[in-house]
Amino acid sequence: MALHLKGRSFLKLLDFTPEEITGLLDLAAELKEKKHNHVDHRVFHGESVALIFEKTSTRTRCSFEVAAADLGLHPVYLDPSGSQIGKKESIADTARVLGRMFEGIEYRGYGQEIVDDLAKYSGVPVWNGLTNEFHPTQILADFLTVREHFGSLKGRKLVYMGDARYNMGNSLMVGCAKMGMYFVACSSEKYFPDKELVETCRKIADETGAKLEFITDPKEAVKGADVIYTDVWVSMGEPAEVWEERIKDLSPYRVTKELMDIAGSQCRFMHCLPSFHDLKTVIGREIYEKFGIDCMEVTDEVFESPASIVFDEAENRMHTIKAVMYATLV
Repeated sequence: MALHLKGRSFLKLLDFTPEEITGLLDLAAELKEKKHNHVDHRVFHGESVALIFEKTSTRTRCSFEVAAADLGLHPVYLDPSGSQIGKKESIADTARVLGRMFEGIEYRGYGQEIVDDLAKYSGVPVWNGLTNEFHPTQILADFLTVREHFGSLKGRKLVYMGDARYNMGNSLMVGCAKMGMYFVACSSEKYFPDKELVETCRKIADETGAKLEFITDPKEAVKGADVIYTDVWVSMGEPAEVWEERIKDLSPYRVTKELMDIAGSQCRFMHCLPSFHDLKTVIGREIYEKFGIDCMEVTDEVFESPASIVFDEAENRMHTIKAVMYATLV
């Protein structure tokens, strides 16, 4: 389909039709092919975009900076200490200033209302690099990766293991509903997504043929899964005190070889990264010393297995983010 997204913001997948999401994935695949074949695809000549990061990042920052440069844009990075947003200056005032200097604005930080206000007042496209509630650019990367490995999205079964209450669980559920997929959130009931959002997604699923389930038994949940997906148990910005509670509650939902085997040989493992699958991080060592576990949400055996496609997924952040910027600016 011809994309007609110029001037629009990319705040959450709920704002986009299945056809528009498919169009973004198709564009990302096209831009990825050009990147791999060293085909120049610069469509700008030094115009600038602002990258606001109230939460630090590796993949999101690098993806936006490289994607912008590939398109001929100049990215200006504002780290958590490099902006007065919401401190000495209101979101509305910041948005109106930046909108006069930049072609577009990326925001990675806290509440969804912040990125919504940036879009409301800036007058330029705003892209959600992550909020507490949604992480839409990650889902585009995930879905491009699923398409590359399975050829299609519709009807594919994706099981999300662990804490499904926040941005990743929410966004995967929304994305699967939009694209006619089979989404399963597997955890204890206290970690299921918000009921109001679930109802919204059920209504979408009625139109797309998607299926949504919420299951507490991991062995039951993963049967026939095409993808088992997980994320860290404690999100950035949460207090250290929650580690003990999460480890106790979520250890039954660790992704293990046993669960992958139950799912079947077709199953692939995905993770938005970073992952605590070994003891090669400061936090991983601290958790081991305090709680005696050598991995958290996934075992090293699964993470390093041929079934793991997490680095394909990580690369695709750049290609799908580039597609979003291209589609909303060109």
